[in-house]
Amino acid sequence: MHSRTVAPISLSRFLIEEQREKHHINADLRLLIEVVARACKAISIAVGKGALGGVLGSAGTENVQGEVQKKLDVLSNEILLEANEWGGHLAALASEEMDAPHPIPHRYPKGEYLLVFDPLDGSSNIDVNVSVGTIFSVLRCPAGVREPDAGAFLQPGSQQVAAGYAVYGPSTMLVLTLGDGVQAFTLDRELGSFVLTARDLRIPEDTREFAINLSNLRHWQAPMRRYIEELLAGKSGPRGVDFNLRWVASMVADVHRILCRGGIFIYPLDAKIKDRGGKLRLLYEANPMAFIVEQAGGMATDGLGRILDLVPQSLHQRVPVFLGSKNEIARVTQYHREAAAA
Repeated sequence: MHSRTVAPISLSRFLIEEQREKHHINADLRLLIEVVARACKAISIAVGKGALGGVLGSAGTENVQGEVQKKLDVLSNEILLEANEWGGHLAALASEEMDAPHPIPHRYPKGEYLLVFDPLDGSSNIDVNVSVGTIFSVLRCPAGVREPDAGAFLQPGSQQVAAGYAVYGPSTMLVLTLGDGVQAFTLDRELGSFVLTARDLRIPEDTREFAINLSNLRHWQAPMRRYIEELLAGKSGPRGVDFNLRWVASMVADVHRILCRGGIFIYPLDAKIKDRGGKLRLLYEANPMAFIVEQAGGMATDGLGRILDLVPQSLHQRVPVFLGSKNEIARVTQYHREAAAA
């Protein structure tokens, strides 16, 4: 009797089973995620070519936040726009790289979803060949809204129906949540498809690794300094254990490490960015990553409360971000709450 080889599960098969057997998603959401994944494959190819593709360096332009755009920022944004315009599953798109939402051209049908994305997170690392990624979030278009404006996107993160990221590293991976756990897919470059390689990722509740830009310590608020100084004191300090610092300066890479083996990622409020409200964008970075982290058993706050409960006030709003292993995030959040109440 011959044993039958079990075929690897492709992203398409996984999504079809979620739709057909679990009734967890509908056909439009399945198509939307497949289209985003296809766009991520195209971005992966461009990133992988590096200097050979003539895509490194500055584009000589600035985005809405006044940040100098890399050529790959602009290219990645165009790839995602062109891939998602015509499928009929979206009502509108919003990108970190664009001032206003991008409407679906009138020649195409419209769907019930809104897509929000950071086309190339960590792009300052592109030119030195460090992992970068794409972050995306899916919301429902509010009922009765025919021509979505910025207001249609201002929904708390708890309203997300799906979120994910692609990380362009030694292998290209797509990490996805549909609100039912977190799954990881690896791009098989020969087959040209994403294949399920890890189910139900879980973040350990305790950790000894932290990711933060320590060079900003002098600008931090008192509760943040208190927490990090405890970690840096190691075995001889109040925590009684040694902690390791890990900092890639690419949010996708840092969060991916946390999903794989635990840890925390923090970008707190500091004196340099206080007037902006924080460093990271609520819609494009904080909300999708908070959704993924919570679905993997972790915790995500803005230092005081749950990120997914925040009601966005503007399309490009920034917030402090604390996410990862539950017990450490709870501790540092408590320090901030105590300071705020004093």
